[in-house]
Amino acid sequence: MIAVDTNILVYAHRKDSQWHEAAEGAVRLLAEGTAPWAIPWPCLHEFLAIVTHPRIYAPPTPLVAAIAQVEAWLASPTHVMLAEGAGYWETLASTVSAAKSVGGHVHDARVAALCAHHRVSELWSADRDFSRFTKLTVRNPLIGQAE
Repeated sequence: MIAVDTNILVYAHRKDSQWHEAAEGAVRLLAEGTAPWAIPWPCLHEFLAIVTHPRIYAPPTPLVAAIAQVEAWLASPTHVMLAEGAGYWETLASTVSAAKSVGGHVHDARVAALCAHHRVSELWSADRDFSRFTKLTVRNPLIGQAE
């Protein structure tokens, strides 16, 4: 199963991103495909916070449009949400410890731990910070897609 990180979701949504076309195509491929794909809950929270933030985007995405975008992804019949469950704490603790994640890197560790907890085969992200999680396969689906 492939999981999608916040930045890919933001680029797929924001038409003013130089990566929009490539990211939208990548997410559409997952959403319209037959294989299960996932979004970690923290990435949806972060997506909403980023696209609606007036200091990040001028103009920001209206909340109603951001919610509609999330609902469109959730409507994909092959989509799975990655949430904490029984045994998650052990996965998070080992992920944080192995990567020595502190401060802001704990958020990334949470996403990596959710992927591990749900046996995600690959995380799609443009965030190089995920390289610190050596047990997680990370791929940037945008490489070579836009200049």
